[in-house]
Amino acid sequence: MQTKENIFIGMKKKIFVSGCYDLLHSGHVAFFKEASQYGDLYVGIGSDATIKDLKGRRTVNSEQERLYMVKSVRYVTDAWINSGSGIMDFEEDLINFHPDIFVVNEDGHSPHKEAICKKLGIEYKILSRIPDKGLPARSTTSIRTNVNSLLPYRLDLAGTWIDQPYVSKYYPGWAITISLEPTIDFNERCGMSTSTRNAAAQLWPYELPAMHPEKLAQLLFHYENEPGRKEISGAQDSIGICMPGLNRHYYDNNYWPLKIESVLDEDILLWLENNISLVLLWPRPAGTNLLSETFINRENVEALTKAADICWEGILKKDLQQFADGAKKSFEAQVKMFPAMAPADVKNAIEPYKDKALAWKLAGAGAGGYLALISEEPVSNAIKIKIRRNNGY
Repeated sequence: MQTKENIFIGMKKKIFVSGCYDLLHSGHVAFFKEASQYGDLYVGIGSDATIKDLKGRRTVNSEQERLYMVKSVRYVTDAWINSGSGIMDFEEDLINFHPDIFVVNEDGHSPHKEAICKKLGIEYKILSRIPDKGLPARSTTSIRTNVNSLLPYRLDLAGTWIDQPYVSKYYPGWAITISLEPTIDFNERCGMSTSTRNAAAQLWPYELPAMHPEKLAQLLFHYENEPGRKEISGAQDSIGICMPGLNRHYYDNNYWPLKIESVLDEDILLWLENNISLVLLWPRPAGTNLLSETFINRENVEALTKAADICWEGILKKDLQQFADGAKKSFEAQVKMFPAMAPADVKNAIEPYKDKALAWKLAGAGAGGYLALISEEPVSNAIKIKIRRNNGY
């Protein structure tokens, strides 16, 4: 006799995952396989328009091709094109379909996704990227960089905004950046200097040429900031992309720094990689005006520059607490000058990480994007960074 309990046991849970799934590879299949162990797997796929907006590029395979391939994977019960747009393009589908579990991998985790699942009463599960036995680790970015672009990204650590003359005219100082390998496909409008990287791709589509890094940075800066441009992209972006390793650059009421100091010491770069991680919040909302309300004065700019000095000294000594103190004070000085960098929703998203990290800051201009965390122990479900060592020069 079949009881209510037997019927319940026989029912499989609805599992939902969402992503791009361009260049379908073994990493995707391993993810589907693991997710399907929790129940019947349903897959939401980002539309061509959504991916173009988030990644700043067209997909290799159209949404219909991607849908066909994902549906063909034996671990997938069904799949569809997400009905929404943007980084939460699956939100309406999540509400209407209402799965039992929403599964993401570490690179796809964000506090925003976790929050909406909690609100809807959906279990939220984060999986590590573990390839099947005998297979190499795979990601779309690792494959794409072999055939498309090896251009780096930039992460700012301290002194951000000092590269604008309307800031450094009050007090000169240093900006600190690191150049990152494209280990993941960072989203547009998320503080990783994707606009400058896109300009670099117009000059050098596949990789940076093997020439003097500072000269490359100057070329890129002048190319992006053509004559007549009203808003000048700061030099820290081109420097952070073109100059490998760790760099600090000194600004005094001018667009290009008076001097640049570089660190390529392997011990320091490994130390930074082990103590910095990233968490995606959401892309900076379209139309955000960071200059709508500013408090740029000598006191606030001096606080920014002194914090960058503390940060740099801590890095060179590999003193984690000093590094974190400097980075945190630098971010606080940024937000004091440009409050729109950290609106209420961003501050709420940062709050859960304050007991997991010694310091935190938003990459680039903020208002969303990637949250950089400085911590003694690896932060679970955060993105690891890889600092670029050289450009073959």
